Amino acid sequence: MESTRTTEVTGGGADATSEAADLGKEEGRTDRPGTDGTVQLDRRAGRGGDRPAPALELMPVRVRGRPARGGRGFPSAAAGGRVRGVDGLRALAVALVMVYHLAPGVLPGGALGVDIFFTISGFVITRLLLVEFARTGDVAMGRFYLRRWLRLVPALLTVCAVCALLALTTDLPSLDQAWTAVVLSATFLINIVRAAQPGVYSSDTSLLSHTWSLGVEEQFYLLWPPLLLLLLRRVGARAVLIATAVLCLLPVLWRLTLWSETAAHRIYNGTDTRADQLLIGALLALVVARLHREDRLLAVLARWSGRLAWPALGVLALIVWQVPLTGASAWTASWYTAGFLVAAVLSAVLVASLELRPRAWLTRALSLTPLVWIGQNLSYGLYLWHYPLSRLSADVVAEPWQGTATVVASIAAALASHYLVERPFNRLGRSRAARGAADGAVPGRAASRTPDSCR
Repeated sequence: MESTRTTEVTGGGADATSEAADLGKEEGRTDRPGTDGTVQLDRRAGRGGDRPAPALELMPVRVRGRPARGGRGFPSAAAGGRVRGVDGLRALAVALVMVYHLAPGVLPGGALGVDIFFTISGFVITRLLLVEFARTGDVAMGRFYLRRWLRLVPALLTVCAVCALLALTTDLPSLDQAWTAVVLSATFLINIVRAAQPGVYSSDTSLLSHTWSLGVEEQFYLLWPPLLLLLLRRVGARAVLIATAVLCLLPVLWRLTLWSETAAHRIYNGTDTRADQLLIGALLALVVARLHREDRLLAVLARWSGRLAWPALGVLALIVWQVPLTGASAWTASWYTAGFLVAAVLSAVLVASLELRPRAWLTRALSLTPLVWIGQNLSYGLYLWHYPLSRLSADVVAEPWQGTATVVASIAAALASHYLVERPFNRLGRSRAARGAADGAVPGRAASRTPDSCR
């Protein structure tokens, strides 16, 4: 005997509403829009099925005739969608990094853009995992890592291939020892090599040294998703939040233990010493997914994130403008122990405001179409290309025009990367995920349709 019940999916905005409806069509559900803009999902509840994990409730959506489970304890996760303001923030972050590399005297703290990237990445990657887990009761890790690989690696390998080709065919000074940099960058190991260098960075990694941050992110992606999935399966939602909050504090304690001026590179480049910046974003994603749209605490979070967004932006801007973050003069105990956490918290305040206050002035400003388009489509390519191009331009372009030449070449290379490399491989990833869901849709294996760009 089956009974019909209706479950409300909230918390993701108009994009998430249409996305949830599309997913319902794929899974054979009947979804209908509610009067308040939410989506009402018709679900049939049966008596059988596996016993749900502690962080789940039995939500037998029919996927090709079989019951699928959805997440309990994270009621807003299933409707999570892309946040336009976060894409705009991503565009600003890559602009800060580019200015810092091209004219460090203008923005001595421009490296803070990487810190912002880390927090955004932790937020987005955790949201992706929660969306799939809430909708299906599991995460298809194979498809998850395939999408990650297709999103990040082909574009990186293209940069490495171009640098290797130039090293073979030219004798430009900036390409000395390029092969070492190419190999370390392609294998996401530059951050580990740099962390082991207590003094001045060697020239072995200089051509692609900026990819140290990609190493940190990829190593984090190898560890955090399986750990989060284990927590979601084994413990309740509140325990998942507490465990993540504790994990956020561990890198701070580790930095305090490690700190000395000779350990600055170790702290700056280590995944273990920078993980709190990604975990703060992950914690924010968990908190937002944990709270139902009508939850009083969500209203409090939205109100206070809105009040604190402008002060947080002001403090971040002041750091970018006045505080050097790298180099021997910047190796201070305050920044290299607690400062990274402070930057992550300030960034998370911005992300929370962009997520929860879509009509605020800051959200509207960062949601302008040009910023969003750059953040969504060009930010990764700009980050990849600008640094090696800046070194190459120093070899072939006269001094007054090096910065301009680098910016123009970086935009052209990022556009080519987007249209010729990133977009085709992203389409391939989506089509493979869709085929996998269609060929063997079973509980815990339905593919998520949430956009999964982390850069």
